[in-house]
Amino acid sequence: MATRDPRWSLMAEYDGAEALVAAAQAAHDAGYRRAEAYAPYAIEGLAEAVGFRRSRIPLLVLAGGLVGGAGGYFLQWYAAVVSYPEEIGARPLHSWPMFIPVTFEMTILFAALTAFFAVLVGNGLPRLAHPIFDAPDFDLATRNRFFLCLRTDDPVFDEASARALLDATAPLRVEEVAR
Repeated sequence: MATRDPRWSLMAEYDGAEALVAAAQAAHDAGYRRAEAYAPYAIEGLAEAVGFRRSRIPLLVLAGGLVGGAGGYFLQWYAAVVSYPEEIGARPLHSWPMFIPVTFEMTILFAALTAFFAVLVGNGLPRLAHPIFDAPDFDLATRNRFFLCLRTDDPVFDEASARALLDATAPLRVEEVAR
């Protein structure tokens, strides 16, 4: 049985956004697909540099909305036409205009709930503890520092080549992050 690496990643600290984007692009070009970048604000081009893919959340939200709308409409149709048919005021049993408000509301409700839970699951939340939180000076990521982590569970990770790659990008320092 293989032993688990006690390190979670190698983390490089940078003092500017341009240096972080260049380092992330170099890591992606070297084959790292699980690299993670941390910055105090949104940086244009950083997501593409680390290899971010489009999310499936919009498709899930659409599916959730369609399921909610169809379910709301079916529930009203079944109640009014099959389960408890009542002819009131010479209206037809299947009077679709009166089903529209509930159908609309169910569509919105199911789409919102799907989006909420898809984001939670997609981001691995709730995560109360993460190895990166114990890294030295990582609290500066919310103020004025930029970090790039090359994870040890990446298939191409080799400590010597990863350290050489990070050193070639001129970071302020390179640290090991323990699990």
